[in-house]
Amino acid sequence: MEKYKEQKLDPLSVVIQAGGKSIRMGENKALMLLSGKPLIQRVLERVKPIAEELFIVTNDIASFTFLGEKAVIDSIPDKGAIGGLYTAMDVSSNDYVAVVACDLPFVNTAILKKGLELLANSDADVAIPKTGPDFYEPLHAVYRRDTCKKAIYHAISLDQRRLVSWLPHVKVIELDFLLYRELDPSGLAFLNVNTKDDFLKAEKIIEAN
Repeated sequence: MEKYKEQKLDPLSVVIQAGGKSIRMGENKALMLLSGKPLIQRVLERVKPIAEELFIVTNDIASFTFLGEKAVIDSIPDKGAIGGLYTAMDVSSNDYVAVVACDLPFVNTAILKKGLELLANSDADVAIPKTGPDFYEPLHAVYRRDTCKKAIYHAISLDQRRLVSWLPHVKVIELDFLLYRELDPSGLAFLNVNTKDDFLKAEKIIEAN
């Protein structure tokens, strides 16, 4: 964790969500090789330098033991992605929690660190990129653990499955286009891979750099 300490960030838990069914891919995409390396390993290697604590939320712990990192199952089972988000808040040890998807091979730590900074210097509960008029990136965002845990649990109790259904009940800082593109000039941070074509596109980008 030396790199983390050198950056003098507030303690941050980083959680990788890997509980999806990968229906469009036909197999567990987190384990598929992307330019010779499992997709989730690429994500993990990018976020580990900023993580004081790191773990994976999954419904198949055995498949991820090769990573040598902590893995947990959902605290509330069978609730989909919002259940994974709740688990991230429930299991994390730190006040600030970054949650990222396992299918973001170019996840951007500068954006996450900026989100952490914004939360640490305000009374906001969520720092989240907004990529469209009504579209957010909840799996590339930073959360204040206790407040968000309560709000997410309430949403689950009402059987609300959308990852952002509970945002109106907390204080939100939106990272707008100008800010996140300044931090991610390549524009690749939110490129997720859901299909074989997406994988090919990501491989071309990796191999070109």
